[in-house]
Amino acid sequence: MSIQDNLTINEKKVLLALEEIGSAAPERLEEKSGLQVDAAMQAAFMLEEKGLVLVSEKVLERYSLTKEGEEYTKNGLPERQIIDFLKNPTSLEELRSHFSPQMVGIATGWLVKKGWAKVENGVMVPSGKVNAGKDEETLAAFTDKAKILEEIGADQGTIKDLLKRKLIIKHEEKSRTVSITDAGNALATEGLVLEEEIAQLTPDLLKSGAWKEKKFRPYRLDITPKPLYGAKIHPYRRLIEQMRQIFLEMGFSEIKGGIIQSSFWNFDALFQPQDHPARDMQDTFHLGSTCQLPTEYFEEVAAMHEHGGEIDSCGWGGTWDKELARRNVLRTHTTSVTVKYLADHPKSPVKAFCIDRAYRRETIDPTHTPEFEQLEGVVMDKDMSFADLLGLLAEFYHRMGFEEVRFRPGYFPYTEPSVEPEVYVDGLGWVELGGAGVFRKEVTEPLGIKDPVLAWGLGVSRLAMLKLGLKDLRLLYQSDIDWLRKSEVFRT
Repeated sequence: MSIQDNLTINEKKVLLALEEIGSAAPERLEEKSGLQVDAAMQAAFMLEEKGLVLVSEKVLERYSLTKEGEEYTKNGLPERQIIDFLKNPTSLEELRSHFSPQMVGIATGWLVKKGWAKVENGVMVPSGKVNAGKDEETLAAFTDKAKILEEIGADQGTIKDLLKRKLIIKHEEKSRTVSITDAGNALATEGLVLEEEIAQLTPDLLKSGAWKEKKFRPYRLDITPKPLYGAKIHPYRRLIEQMRQIFLEMGFSEIKGGIIQSSFWNFDALFQPQDHPARDMQDTFHLGSTCQLPTEYFEEVAAMHEHGGEIDSCGWGGTWDKELARRNVLRTHTTSVTVKYLADHPKSPVKAFCIDRAYRRETIDPTHTPEFEQLEGVVMDKDMSFADLLGLLAEFYHRMGFEEVRFRPGYFPYTEPSVEPEVYVDGLGWVELGGAGVFRKEVTEPLGIKDPVLAWGLGVSRLAMLKLGLKDLRLLYQSDIDWLRKSEVFRT
């Protein structure tokens, strides 16, 4: 098959038009070929792949005045207006009475930078050396229409300053030129036959048999088609839904709570001492608002903190500060939601979980963000044991696809005993993914809870990083469309 047989009728029309005019802009090519400009350019790009034409692109930069630039072109730059007014040393306060404080602020820096004046003890002192600046000459060169750099006659440094001051704006105009190559010209002079092409068979063509006499548009089987990406759930959202489904299948109820929590529910009800480092500004987002304390609980919680209440505990000692407990914070963990739920449902059995966002004052880096998701859960029932907790967490991680799970002793102010669950990941070894334990009586007694409570808080984002093979936590929250398109829906 000759190269002519591989050309579509639109490609032939473009080639014949270019044989006559040599090169043309898209609009001129549209006129000569008789095609719409989009169809003409599509054919030109296809011809370029075959080496028959060359499509070149040029970007032309034009500049025009902004509204502020038009005002200063008419009335003078702020530094020009003030230096013309400034005959003798004048205080900045007096200048602000004649000009707007904003104009004085803008002009001061430029007066000093240009060497027209200096500021001494709040007084503007003119230097006596005032020459027309390049920026003023450049602004004067503008008219109502946009101009290219050569028409303005300014250097790049001046243009950069005017752009920074938002006195001019840059417009980019892209232009294309389509030129015929020697190979294209040789092919066109041989004579190109224009005949109707069939791109798709129709029932009428088949029934009548007319298709036998028609020319079909050739297909290129060697061209890799553009990849198509189907719609899918965000990878992080998909994993969160998977975790939610696992706990629902295990018989848990999902609960929700407010982002803003009182220090009482976020810290005090969990038997966290009021001088604990986690309450410092370095860890917690403190708000300016306060709330009322729950009358049915706060006295028992206060007694537990001060002397251990009515159980065999010595508490934390000191005096419990009611006002500190009333301060609102952005919840630092979703445990504040589950402990309040337990207080509202003190009778067994209870199986509840919460997947939601928590907030801490963290420096953003590949492994930390100031907001993150946490998976929190509690089980309350008679005769619940520490072994039940370990079995429940192991079952969850097995369902998430981790074959090896182990538990390492840990410490948390509100659970005893406490553990940190770990999973084994090839190439990383054992990775810790949260904390768990049995609520201390110092937590449950003030809330009227008599049965054991198993509790855990698991890091969702860290688990997602392992499942998705990521090294940077920030990718979970960035709208990187390429990563979203190419991320795996399923990994064995």
